Amino acid sequence: MFAEEMKLSGRNGLVEKLLGRPRAPGKIVQHSEADIGANVASGSYRSDGMIVLPCTMGTLAGIANGMASNLIERAADVCLKEGRRLILCVRETPFNRIHLRNMQLAADAGATIFPVMPSLYNMPKDTTEMARQFVNRVLAHLGLPQTGAFEWKAE
Repeated sequence: MFAEEMKLSGRNGLVEKLLGRPRAPGKIVQHSEADIGANVASGSYRSDGMIVLPCTMGTLAGIANGMASNLIERAADVCLKEGRRLILCVRETPFNRIHLRNMQLAADAGATIFPVMPSLYNMPKDTTEMARQFVNRVLAHLGLPQTGAFEWKAE
């Protein structure tokens, strides 16, 4: 879905297309959504957490209800069962009662609901800066402080 929305042809080489490089860095591994046997689908694979960005309402429903029917849902399920951080960046609005119920279920299970909303208090000059600040906030929430991120200071 992400590849379609970003008008990137196919899923093969998606990471390289996003990074604008011919080869992805060694730390980045792209898995098929159907690869339930991938390392991130196991509790024995160490990670500090997971960010689902964007998190569609369908993906939210699968995670909130423990479906684990694809790799994203299974990896999220592993984060919840292992007590690791799980950040769901939901993006569709308006919310209906089912969406709100699923967000509540996911939050009760330990996920953080982090809607895709730009901050305006930092007076961004363009949409690129808005997106960058949003990503900085999400990564900081996972425990990865970002140099150059806006920090509120008392006047």
